[in-house]
Amino acid sequence: MSSPRPAPLRFAANLSWLYTELPFLDRFAAAARDGFTGVECLFPHEHPMEEVSARLRENGLQLVLFNAEPGDWAGGERGLAGLPGREADFRRVVNEALTRAEALGCPRVHLMAGLCADAPGTRDRAWATYEANLAWAAGQAQAAGHVVTIEPINPRDMPGYLLNRQADAHALVQRIGSSHLQVQMDLYHAQIVDGDLTTHLRAALPSGRVGHLQVAAVPDRGEPDDGELNWPWVWDELQRLGWSGWIGCEYRPRQSSAHDGLGWLRALRDAGRAI
Repeated sequence: MSSPRPAPLRFAANLSWLYTELPFLDRFAAAARDGFTGVECLFPHEHPMEEVSARLRENGLQLVLFNAEPGDWAGGERGLAGLPGREADFRRVVNEALTRAEALGCPRVHLMAGLCADAPGTRDRAWATYEANLAWAAGQAQAAGHVVTIEPINPRDMPGYLLNRQADAHALVQRIGSSHLQVQMDLYHAQIVDGDLTTHLRAALPSGRVGHLQVAAVPDRGEPDDGELNWPWVWDELQRLGWSGWIGCEYRPRQSSAHDGLGWLRALRDAGRAI
């Protein structure tokens, strides 16, 4: 008897990274024209919620992930979850993000950790704040029927970011012990920081602690069809592991149009391996 055919991989266009030649609200239609049924983005709060909702509805798209407000981004802040003394700000943006997620039908919200100075005692205090804030946020997410995620980010792209390693993220999620707090595993960051990607995927995906994947080539953060990762192996491995969640396309197109760089995805779709 032949083995059952693996479920196709589900890819979501990151509208903060793709189709940037267009105004943000016009990127929804561009993604739909390219066959995407799911999208993600960084900061939908920067746009009228009614307009975002309308673009999703008009184009038959599901918003699968977005970031809660990260603090003063222009002033250098990269999240609030691990910032001692900013707990009230963190709680406000989490509550606002969960309200936005409900209105937009989005199941997951990413909570950025923030930057941490490398000074004696500073990281310990930041980590204590981070864990307490995430435990509270997981409770809020459970009450709202949503999930919040945390993402290890490599220190080359974001120097000083509090959370860098997969093991730290998984240990934190395991300690808090809520199914409403999950790891957002970006394979670009994971390869740069941890390497040994297959082993990490085999340990992480069956655990149930991973709620979302993202992809980009290493080292240039372009389309996932080049660089040091063996992408056919990665797609095979994800299907072998039965990954059925979304995979966010958070990469920087090498060409002037994201559409022109989607040959890798069209090939997977033609083979019946992606939607």
